[in-house]
Amino acid sequence: MDFVDTITLRGLERMTEDEFFHFCRQNPDLRVERSCKGEIIIMSPTGSRTGMRNSEINRQLANWNMEHRLGYVFDSSTGYKLPSGSERSPDASWVSRQKWEALSAEEQDKFAPVCPEFVIELKSPSDLLQTLQDKMEVWMSNGCQLAWLIHPERETVFIYRADGSRDELHGFDRRVSGEDVLPGFELDLSALR
Repeated sequence: MDFVDTITLRGLERMTEDEFFHFCRQNPDLRVERSCKGEIIIMSPTGSRTGMRNSEINRQLANWNMEHRLGYVFDSSTGYKLPSGSERSPDASWVSRQKWEALSAEEQDKFAPVCPEFVIELKSPSDLLQTLQDKMEVWMSNGCQLAWLIHPERETVFIYRADGSRDELHGFDRRVSGEDVLPGFELDLSALR
């Protein structure tokens, strides 16, 4: 069953960036995104196992970042204002130091108007794979350089690259490389079993 839903409430599709940000702040118990068409997307909270996996992903990414100090790591509660006009939130993301520090403090305090260079989406049992694959296309079409869609039930990682190439890795008895976007980063998939 898919618990991601799109709702249309009169007037919400015309909210400004500030109004949408305020709407999200007024509803902190909701995980809310907005499509480039103004559709409000409400997602259910994740189950405990998905939350544990997401924490592990963020831990490994943050540990790599602490060592290399090339940018900043963000968790699943971070929203971004993408060039397409949508506001989206990945499960884990990384933005280069240069890109992040070019933003004003006010931009950093809201949904930053930037597309992360790297994102991870983690499929939970309540997610539809096609919905997440569509979301990956949103990330890539807005300037993401490398993105992973991790499907724990199938032990599969779908890899998306800026050049349009795609790969699938099967089995969680391996590591997946951050390639040239995150040099030296390897996510140990065995920790997600």
